Amino acid sequence: MITFVDEDSKSNLKNRRIIKSWIAQVIEQYGFKLGNLCYIFCSDYYILDVNKRYLNHDYYTDIITFDYVESRVVSGDMFISVDTVKSNSAQYSASYTDELHRVIIHGVLHLCGLKDKTPSAEKKMRAAEDKALALLSDLLKK
Repeated sequence: MITFVDEDSKSNLKNRRIIKSWIAQVIEQYGFKLGNLCYIFCSDYYILDVNKRYLNHDYYTDIITFDYVESRVVSGDMFISVDTVKSNSAQYSASYTDELHRVIIHGVLHLCGLKDKTPSAEKKMRAAEDKALALLSDLLKK
C-alpha cells in the first residue's frame, strides 16, 4: 500500500492512482514486492527537524528515506521537502512536477538497493531515475 500525506505543506501531487501504479511497477522491475510506503510531504523546517532528530544531520535535504525493507518486500517512510523540491526545480530548470516525480522515485530506488554516494553509483542512480521517469511519462500518456 502506498499513502501520501501532506504534513505541513501541500505537494499538489496529481495523478496519484497512476503514480502508485508506477511506483509498484518500478519496484517489481528490481525483483521486489510492494509492502507499505508512506510519503510525507513537508517543509524545509520539518525535514530539518527530522534530519537532526533521527540522523544527527544539521542540513536541509529534498528527501529522507527510512528503510523497512524485509525479505524483498519494499516498505519505508519517505519525507520530502516540497520547499527544496521547488528550489531544486528552479536550479535544474525542471518543472516542479518533474522534480517531485524524480524525488519520489529516488527514494524507492534507494529502497531497492541503489546507492548514490560515489560518482559511479550516482551515475547509475541517475540512469535508473531517467528510466523510471520515462515509464511514468508513458503511463501518463495512456
